[in-house]
Amino acid sequence: MTRTPKIVLLTLAVSAALVGCGKTDTPAKDAAASTPAATEQATAYTLDEAKLPAYNAFQASDLDSKLDACGAFGDYVNGKWLAANEIPGDRTSWGAFTILDERSVAVQHQLAEQVAQVKNPNHIEKIVGDLWATGMDEAKINAQGIEPLKADLAAIDGLQDKAAIADYLRTSAAKGENILFGFGAEADFKNSAMNMAYASQGGLGLPDTTYYTDAKNADKLKAYQAHVAKVLELSGVAAGDAAKQAEDVVKFETRLAKASKSRVELSRNVELFYNPLTLADADKLTPNFSWTEFFKSQGVAAPEKFSLAMPGFHEEVSKALGDTDASVWRAYLRFHTVDGASPYLADAFVQENYEFYGKTLNGQKEQKPRWKRVLGTIENDAGEAFGQLYVKVAFSPEAKAKMEELVKNLAASLKERIQGLSWMSDETKAKAIAKWETFTPKIGYPDKWRDWAGLQTQRDSYLGNVRAANEFNYKFNLSKVGKPVDKTEWGMTPQTVNAYYNPLQNEIVFPAAILQPPFFDPKADDALNYGGIGAVIGHEMTHGYDDQGARFGPTGNLEDWWTPADKKNFEGLTGKLVKQFDQYKVDGQAVNGHLTLGENIADLGGLATAYDALQKATAGKEDPKVDGFTRDQRFFFNWATVWRTKYTAENAKVRLATDPHAPAQFRAMGAPSNLPTFAAAFQCKAGSPMARTGDQQVVIW
Repeated sequence: MTRTPKIVLLTLAVSAALVGCGKTDTPAKDAAASTPAATEQATAYTLDEAKLPAYNAFQASDLDSKLDACGAFGDYVNGKWLAANEIPGDRTSWGAFTILDERSVAVQHQLAEQVAQVKNPNHIEKIVGDLWATGMDEAKINAQGIEPLKADLAAIDGLQDKAAIADYLRTSAAKGENILFGFGAEADFKNSAMNMAYASQGGLGLPDTTYYTDAKNADKLKAYQAHVAKVLELSGVAAGDAAKQAEDVVKFETRLAKASKSRVELSRNVELFYNPLTLADADKLTPNFSWTEFFKSQGVAAPEKFSLAMPGFHEEVSKALGDTDASVWRAYLRFHTVDGASPYLADAFVQENYEFYGKTLNGQKEQKPRWKRVLGTIENDAGEAFGQLYVKVAFSPEAKAKMEELVKNLAASLKERIQGLSWMSDETKAKAIAKWETFTPKIGYPDKWRDWAGLQTQRDSYLGNVRAANEFNYKFNLSKVGKPVDKTEWGMTPQTVNAYYNPLQNEIVFPAAILQPPFFDPKADDALNYGGIGAVIGHEMTHGYDDQGARFGPTGNLEDWWTPADKKNFEGLTGKLVKQFDQYKVDGQAVNGHLTLGENIADLGGLATAYDALQKATAGKEDPKVDGFTRDQRFFFNWATVWRTKYTAENAKVRLATDPHAPAQFRAMGAPSNLPTFAAAFQCKAGSPMARTGDQQVVIW
């Protein structure tokens, strides 16, 4: 429920989603076998299509005839639409993904209103209905004020020494409220069939370490300090004291930031997450914070080893427990406790939370309406439960069958591309193919739904329900430590407009909500589907061979399966892609080609693979030419349409610093500019921006 540093692991580093980080919550270990047709659901739900937002599919009228496709291709396809459409006030970006997300949210809205009215709900319906009803009861939430946090704040006020602080960190973590660091189960990097415990860095309220250390972010750090002071005031601290405490909190977080790894470092070196130690060795490393006691307090049996990721961070926390005054710790814990709970408290807390995180940090012009915020809470805390209802009304068997065919075709084309590589030896190719043979696709929704028995929700407290779900999810996650990995689990909900690759299971996952236009339409022609979801499928498969995914073998274990010469060749090619994206700029600020490398590799390989698959699928078929455009041209048109996105200026800055995905306008043009097939489709002359040649052209997978 708080913005706690949940265990980030592969979500940030390798398990690449298209536009955002995947969820870190994981299903229960004893999920009951079922399909959507066999769920606990008893109520028949209806969907009014007329009330849903329209799709944003490609249309020939979108093209700007005044521009040249061989110039800025993204502007040629999307410029007119971007100029004609403003970012909604409650959004920080707007485009193909967010429009489809609006549609998914609209479906969820209709469902939530119906679920909350069910007279005799089953367990899934009760969870969703209780979260919805209590979240929408603004009058009760305002009447309760900060009362739901009184016990927590009293406990924090009583902390007088390092022993008491360490004990509080343990007890709050056991309730799923770990403010300081992430802790949870994930597959062992060296034995991916088994789960082990990981502890990761965290504890920061700003998006990245650079917000504390770089002079260019000084204004945001100052605004954050003012926000900390305001939240402390709202919690009952006198204004003068709140200002002093806020200064202490920011200094403390700056100290943690200097001991933490940046987003760039985490995104490009997956081994930072893997540092297996015994509990005894970990205890020596952090003498003021016992990991032996921590595991005991979380109800996790003492393991032979666990991963103490980013050990420098944990060493600094231990030092801070010994040398930082308890008053600073109290201010830090009080702020984060209230700040994390603010979205579920009275209006004053909600508004302040929006003013900083939404408006100041990301340029959001207005707060999302309450119903959207409550749906976001359900998604975070009980998303897969809600997904059981979503797929019954919003996903067809026809769509799943068509997707299975596309995945099969893309896989065949990827294999041929690997086999045809000129820069890779036969020895490494054989291992790349061995990995290809173990790819597992997941489409639409889980074959086995998570079991939500044990989560008890009521109609009396919104924050109470959120906290109950938070603790339930945390304990479910911890129950997997030391157990075999359940390969049926999903890391995203069916209603999520996204996709991801998980290297530890070598799986590609496509939730139901992304399988709609402009990505996918069972009734659309091949050109659009291969340029949309086909390229997405290729993208996720190629993540298995990007600079981090390629470090994992066929079984999902972290291993070195490259010859030294092949590895050197690969790094030379990826270095060229880094340079290409370093040259792109947003309002004068350069894109970080190193931060975005994995996604750029996946775009390049995915688009090339999708094009190959399209040629196979249409071999011997006459090109129908729609609106005067060839099949190949329309393939690339839909690729660009997928990346039709605009951002607020503030959000663009945050993304440039933290997002492993390049800005959408450069994804529209970056990969195709390296493909001779694009230049041929539009008859681009050598030297034009979209016809890179010689050393400027990048060909990897």
